[in-house]
Amino acid sequence: MDFAYSEIQQNVRDAILKHCEQFPDEYWLERDHSGEFPEDFYRSLADAGWLGIAMPEAYGGSGLGITEACIMMQAIAESGAGMTGASSVHINIFGLQPIILFGTEEQRKRSIPNIVAGTDKACFAVTEPNAGLNTTQLKCRAEKKDGGYLVNGDKIWISTAQVANKMLLLARTTPLDQVKRKTEGLSLFYTDLDRSKIDVKLIHKMGRHAIDSNMLFIEDLWIPEEDRIGEEGQGFKMILHGLNPERALLAAEAIGLGRAAIRKAAQYAKERIVFDRPIGQNQGIQHPLAKCWAQLEAANLMTMKAATLFDQGLDCGVEANAAKYLAGEFAFEACHTAMLTLGGMGYAQEYHVERYLREVLIPRTAPVSPHMILNFLAEKVLDLPKSY
Repeated sequence: MDFAYSEIQQNVRDAILKHCEQFPDEYWLERDHSGEFPEDFYRSLADAGWLGIAMPEAYGGSGLGITEACIMMQAIAESGAGMTGASSVHINIFGLQPIILFGTEEQRKRSIPNIVAGTDKACFAVTEPNAGLNTTQLKCRAEKKDGGYLVNGDKIWISTAQVANKMLLLARTTPLDQVKRKTEGLSLFYTDLDRSKIDVKLIHKMGRHAIDSNMLFIEDLWIPEEDRIGEEGQGFKMILHGLNPERALLAAEAIGLGRAAIRKAAQYAKERIVFDRPIGQNQGIQHPLAKCWAQLEAANLMTMKAATLFDQGLDCGVEANAAKYLAGEFAFEACHTAMLTLGGMGYAQEYHVERYLREVLIPRTAPVSPHMILNFLAEKVLDLPKSY
């Protein structure tokens, strides 16, 4: 049992933190105001080769694991880039795992190098307005035709669809009432985001304004058969392979954001003088911040355990979900505590912690709620009856 980073892992963390110094807090505040995608940040990471950290070397990647990817994404968020910076490259890090695992060699060569190079931007089109986390109830229909599929349906909360040119789409190819198991009949596609057939509507939201979230209205989208990943009707199983690494990555990002908030708060507490002494000298300020630090470090241990298990090819569902739960809850508390530490200034945008608080609600809520994670843990760890 070794809790120390390897030399490669430490180099990843140091290099990313150094790289992110080019993009200070003011850069991210401007993006939050304008809602403009951080293209220069995205391009800088692509040009430096970071987008392929967890992709195979045969397709232009670095061939490292989800553990190293977690370290990278955590450092991005921790730099002050928060969820905006992390989300700008999140899909590149793990999103094409189904193609690596289930795609053909031709599909891998066609898709992965462009994602690694940053010439393609992809979005993850799975969730739907009326299905929520009940993925087996997806209604978006891909009807088989000669040479391909004709797709109609709606998707919601699709990040980066305003700037993406590709999408990983999960759609129903066999009606639910015609399959033996409810997990069957869904197929996975990696295809062009054809805006002549897809109406992309921006969802105005509370935070992370520079990374768009959208509804997709798909009408008669043609997808050639060569864009289907793996066997028809088995898309749900393929998507499951990406859930645990995504949980770990989101946990790492949340922890990074929590650390950024605590750093800001501690610095302010040392400098803010009230009643002739720094407020950081008061235990009423010290104890909540110290508690948040300890909680974040505990969540980080679970996160790294989950990522390490995944990279070893071992089951990590419990650990990945526990990591996401702990990181989401503790990062939220860290950002809230930071805002309270700054008092009225914590509500001012120029001090950045209010932005952190708005952004931390994303990993606390999505892509799976803390309540559903507790349901999962109760069933899988405590052997309690399934509640949903």
